[in-house]
Amino acid sequence: MTRRLKAARLGPRDVLHVGSAGLRSRPMRVVLSALGIAIGIATMISVVGISASSQAQLLRELDKLGTNLLVASPGESMFAGEDVKLPEESVGMVGRIDGVQDVGATGDLDASVRRNEKIDEGDTGGIVVKATTEDLLKVLRGEIGSGGWLNDATGRYPSVVLGHVSAKRLGITGPGRQVWIGDRYFTVVGILAPLPLAPEIERSALVGWTGAKRLLDFDGHPTSVYERSTDASVGDVRKVMGATVDPRNPQNVKVSDPSSALRAKAATEGAFSSLLLGLGGIALLVGGVGVANTMIISVLERRYEIGLRRSLGATRGQIRIQFVTESLMLSGLGGLAGVALGATATGVYAGSGGLPWVVPLWAVSGGFAATLAIGTVAGLYPAIRASRLSPTLALHAA
Repeated sequence: MTRRLKAARLGPRDVLHVGSAGLRSRPMRVVLSALGIAIGIATMISVVGISASSQAQLLRELDKLGTNLLVASPGESMFAGEDVKLPEESVGMVGRIDGVQDVGATGDLDASVRRNEKIDEGDTGGIVVKATTEDLLKVLRGEIGSGGWLNDATGRYPSVVLGHVSAKRLGITGPGRQVWIGDRYFTVVGILAPLPLAPEIERSALVGWTGAKRLLDFDGHPTSVYERSTDASVGDVRKVMGATVDPRNPQNVKVSDPSSALRAKAATEGAFSSLLLGLGGIALLVGGVGVANTMIISVLERRYEIGLRRSLGATRGQIRIQFVTESLMLSGLGGLAGVALGATATGVYAGSGGLPWVVPLWAVSGGFAATLAIGTVAGLYPAIRASRLSPTLALHAA
């Protein structure tokens, strides 16, 4: 009685060895095939990483600036053509609300700021002149870029603090310079750092409250009242702020939350990224087609090898495993290169823009898993085709 011979089993090490044999013999083809996968993954990783880095920066700004800032400003009057003004005592009234920690205010002035009196009065550059209370910078949690802030002394005299954007438009790089406001020169005592929660302040020239009354005919009515309250009391303060600012006409007071714009921007930061992710997915599919094409050509070129292995006892299953493994390794190499390229691109973008470098783990793991899935699918047909080759026909064709 004859014993039936069994095919030798391939261990994991053997599978890797035979699977990598085709890659080692054709390195240039491997690089070109893996490049398509790498481009697709790099696109997806960089898009997600850049979006996540921008979102992290916005959330960092929110943490720094806080979400407990409210602004009261004049709304629209019920009577057409009637100007709405906040009462002069608005600042003090808001400061007495339970939970309010700091209050500041600005008032719009009927004046323009120019480099000198020779410049046309209508050439404002989009800069407005505002009177300001001394506590405004504290309420906004702002910082001075250069120079100093207005105090009891400078706030009484022709001194001005320029917003970040205003200074650029006027060509002022530091304190000590003079600008023309109203009918006289004002000395620049400071320039503010950027204020994400108050872009209107960035485009303003700020004059002390007392000095504005004495020198620029300011009527003392605030245009915007800024308050900073405890986090727990923001909702309660918002409910009563309008009636507190103007008890007689609370409907004429508009209360807004500047941080809501940043929160909305952070929430929608990835909206545009979906389109780019789709393009990255298409590039990944194209890369998968390239892998499949490479594997089919590899099967045609290696028919002699396949026929020889089959004649020496290799089963169809072992042939399939060999070519699927080769496809997986080819896609895996492209995936690893793509992850590295995408993370590097995100790092370069974040570093150039001063953003935190964030590459979500789900994007890396999901992207790499996608490459393995594509590698498996791309290698199935060539592997099945290779396993169905007849040993005698394959050797004869070679």
